[in-house]
Amino acid sequence: MQVNFLVLLIAAVVPMIVGFIWYNPKTLGTAWMKAAEVSEDKMKGANMALIFGLSFVFAYLLAMAEQFMVIHQYHVYSIFQGDPTMSDPNSATSLMINDFMAKYGNNFRTFKHGALHGTIAGLFVALPIIGTNALFERKSFKYIFINAGYWTITLALMGGVICAFA
Repeated sequence: MQVNFLVLLIAAVVPMIVGFIWYNPKTLGTAWMKAAEVSEDKMKGANMALIFGLSFVFAYLLAMAEQFMVIHQYHVYSIFQGDPTMSDPNSATSLMINDFMAKYGNNFRTFKHGALHGTIAGLFVALPIIGTNALFERKSFKYIFINAGYWTITLALMGGVICAFA
């Protein structure tokens, strides 16, 4: 099973698209700015090329990590890690894995399944991280829910793209 870099690049664009909609002043942008205590003046002084460039790099890294959450078949290979016979394509282990992947390699490889696992990652990974940081930063629950909502939806869509097309 090989990583499909094009799919990961497409998945890395998802946070940009969702963020453009989610944080737009016509949706939740104004509420987020108040909750985050960010002013228009502070936003104008930012290096947007650096922000978007690094955001894309981080999104790509996130897509690389998320593929292991949404594609169950990757875990089959970890079971046999370190087995010296894996380098021999005609070994019993290699033949067994190839047979297994031929039979079950496409199970649970749908957008819907990836979106489910992406949603789970949003609720059980992103929300606790954002919530913990926000509590210590003395941010409001509105701030937590705006940002955790964004990441839950984003991870769901990224997971769907990765699982269905990688």
